[in-house]
Amino acid sequence: MRVSVGVVGLMVAVLTACGGAASTGAAAPGPSTASAATTSAPVPTGPNVSGCFTEADGKIFEHDGGLPGVITGDGPVGVVVTYERRGNVCTWRPLSDRLVAAGYRVLLYARGSATLPEDAAVAMGRRLAKEPGVKRIFLVGGSIGATTAVPAALKLGSKVAGVVAVSGEISKENAARLTVPLLQIGSANDGYGGAGDLAAAHDAATKAPDNQTMVIPGESLHASALFTSPHGKDVLDRIVAFMDRHKG
Repeated sequence: MRVSVGVVGLMVAVLTACGGAASTGAAAPGPSTASAATTSAPVPTGPNVSGCFTEADGKIFEHDGGLPGVITGDGPVGVVVTYERRGNVCTWRPLSDRLVAAGYRVLLYARGSATLPEDAAVAMGRRLAKEPGVKRIFLVGGSIGATTAVPAALKLGSKVAGVVAVSGEISKENAARLTVPLLQIGSANDGYGGAGDLAAAHDAATKAPDNQTMVIPGESLHASALFTSPHGKDVLDRIVAFMDRHKG
């Protein structure tokens, strides 16, 4: 039986808020913020993604056997967002809204446990690159989404304008192969994607034409938790400035 996008969106929201198997990747330390984001307003009954993006925000689509995604904004430069484990698109809304306001076209999507984050990011990058008017794309990820953003960028090739990795552990091998601009952001004391992890990838990314790292001192905030923290404005400003510099 075919399940509607709206019902799937609700199912994904419930699974992810409870730490279920709707996403895969490295575990984020501390409690998930997804439940607060998804219960602050009634869940829409129409087509939606995890209850927080609807057709009022943009184009809702289905992928990977019926999972929902959304493309919001209409700029010529696209952004694919791949969230952290036990997260969902809702905690990335602060970044999405800021990017759309800055003129970018943003794709966010629910990720199933059967699909590797790298494969999902590549598929979403190809989808967004085919949208009318999209000339280049950035890949943005949190935690495991950040870790796999670089190999995904390597597979996507010349369409990629840059990579933003929030709380990721990019391997030295992948970092050394990267030839597009890289921005890493993380908390100094984070157990995954902390200061040491970011420094190792930074030192290895010698071919990246721009290689930036932003470390939040004294914190262990992980991935999208940074956006709603006291450091949120600085983090969002840094991401938008990086993209504006390299969007071409």
